[in-house]
Amino acid sequence: MSTTAVSAQKLAELDPVIEELGFPRDPDNLYLQTVSTMLQAADIIDLKHRVKIILAQPKNEIMVHFPVRMDDGHHRLFKGYRVQHNNALGPYKGGLRFHHNVHLDDVKSLAFLMTMKCSLVRVPFGGGKGGVKVNPREHSVTEMERVTRRFCSAIMNSIGPEYDIPAPDVGTTAQHMAWFADTYMMSNEGKDANTGLRVVTGKPVEFGGSLGREKATGQGVVDTLVELLPEVGLKVAGMKVSVLGFGNVGSWAARILQDMGAKVIAVADHTGAIRSDSGFDCHALAEHCRIEGGVKGFPGDTITTDEFYQTPVDVMVPAALEQMITSREAQMIKAKVIAEGANAPTTPAGDRILAERGIEVVPAILANAGGVTVSYFEWVQNKTSSYWDIEQVDRELNRHMVMAARRTVLARQKYGVDLRTAAYIAALEHIGKAYSVRGIFP
Repeated sequence: MSTTAVSAQKLAELDPVIEELGFPRDPDNLYLQTVSTMLQAADIIDLKHRVKIILAQPKNEIMVHFPVRMDDGHHRLFKGYRVQHNNALGPYKGGLRFHHNVHLDDVKSLAFLMTMKCSLVRVPFGGGKGGVKVNPREHSVTEMERVTRRFCSAIMNSIGPEYDIPAPDVGTTAQHMAWFADTYMMSNEGKDANTGLRVVTGKPVEFGGSLGREKATGQGVVDTLVELLPEVGLKVAGMKVSVLGFGNVGSWAARILQDMGAKVIAVADHTGAIRSDSGFDCHALAEHCRIEGGVKGFPGDTITTDEFYQTPVDVMVPAALEQMITSREAQMIKAKVIAEGANAPTTPAGDRILAERGIEVVPAILANAGGVTVSYFEWVQNKTSSYWDIEQVDRELNRHMVMAARRTVLARQKYGVDLRTAAYIAALEHIGKAYSVRGIFP
């Protein structure tokens, strides 16, 4: 039986670590799902028990409530989170999500996945994640600036440029990072400017950001695909692609793939779904989404979400939110390869069906790791007061992504597992070695 063939509920019944730590038995719980996948991979390589229990729970879970003045003068209370999962390999690192459905288990899961990503691509960071329960579409620019600055103030004593470095995620942009960094710097005026500047990554280029950061996650998806597609007999030129979610990750992956000769023939997001068998102009579609807020209204055939999943393609890129591909969607998908541009877009039940149907899945901890890799480059540039041109950024990103893909393939060949389990194995072996030399204090 493949690793993905075991449901989260079954793992909860079987794995002694799940039992020992008293995890909830809800099979739909995202954190249970992600940790269960890790524990299955850990068992394959006989990872030490002490490392398994350390990785199964975050080191720190921070929850804050903070008031923000709205434009009409009244104050509203917001809830924010910062989860610091593991720092065995380096400072905590991970995005800040502004979304109305942000809650603790999701943030814990994303922090955990960041630990795995950083280890897999060999950047010297650990995993962290944060978020605020807010719908940015319901607020003005000035209100979102105050939310960002107030959240920074609320968690300021728990982060730092050598300890925990946030970045953009769903609902946040380079502008939010600029506000965040400025708030941190103005509140720590006794420190030098470069120290404050690198408290976050994903900043505007004019304010310490790195070239290539905006497209980094989408570029990483493409770099990974280019390396792995020959394994399944595909090449980028001429292949048909569908993209779920056309925000930063999805739109950049689509634009880069189009420029390399692929045809993006179906796109879906929260506003609707469209199809064009001749292929979309993804650059024009990205501009349309920037102005209109989604794909709705862009020239093409309007289709249902089910029809989107049923569109025959070579590669599907889910680049929206978590748990989008359940068993229902997995039964409908007509793709040879799924490249997870989003974090944990596939549930274990959906993953199992995809495996049974012979659909190859490039897991998020590999395909989605381009963003944190270029965030590392930005942090290094800030730390050394240096500047990399786009060619250097792209070259170094490609090197990290290609090597991570090769580590994953080697693990699959060695242990006879699927790509998701192989990626976890490659990440866990690195973390396990770090703990073997560090030991456990005291």
